[in-house]
Amino acid sequence: MTTPANFNTPDRLIRMALKDIGLIQEGDDPSSEQLVDGLVRLNDIINFEQTQGLKLWLQYDLPLPLVAGQAAYTLFPTGDVDMTKPTRVLNNCYYMDVNSIRRPLIPLSRDEYTRLSNPTGQGPVTSYFVDKLRDRLEVYLWLVPDTQAATGSVHLLVQQQVAGLVSLTDAMTFPLEWFMWARWALASDLASGQPQAITDRCANFAEGYRRALEDWDVEDASTSFAPDQRAFYNRGAFR
Repeated sequence: MTTPANFNTPDRLIRMALKDIGLIQEGDDPSSEQLVDGLVRLNDIINFEQTQGLKLWLQYDLPLPLVAGQAAYTLFPTGDVDMTKPTRVLNNCYYMDVNSIRRPLIPLSRDEYTRLSNPTGQGPVTSYFVDKLRDRLEVYLWLVPDTQAATGSVHLLVQQQVAGLVSLTDAMTFPLEWFMWARWALASDLASGQPQAITDRCANFAEGYRRALEDWDVEDASTSFAPDQRAFYNRGAFR
């Protein structure tokens, strides 16, 4: 089967957005200033959009090699895991032993982690806390892996960042089906100062396409919920 040509480029998107708000007409070329401004705005919009909804194509399984006695692992360039800082670690992480047997890990809040009586205690890894810093993510494990636990690995479900657009001919990391939303989101951002009818039209199209995509960007399997067993451990016997 022939792979369709990828027309999902910033140049095409910016030109269409400028036409949508009437800043250029059919057959006109945008100025260099308009193209530069559009590219910067498009990057800002995409960077923000990554914080909204599931974005399933951004998620992947990241194995974290363990070191006996080491509690904290950094995720950033030149860190313990040398990589671009992920946007976040999702609550679906697990430990895998040398026999490929998996068991889920419990995510801890900052308050829960700081309340641990002995955060340096070693043993099998049961929980993790993610500290979201400006330039990196730092993952704290508890218990701290001992020699036996370090023979396995912790697997983090992380959400990666979309690669920034540098050139007008770059292939956008957002999938092809997101092009219409990105086009109208950019048009809505560029429409400041245009007639109210144009700004309303762009905002409505952007919101409509976004809702449709969020309804589509869901897990294929059904989702079930269960009580958090930690709640039962924390309750006292007093009434």
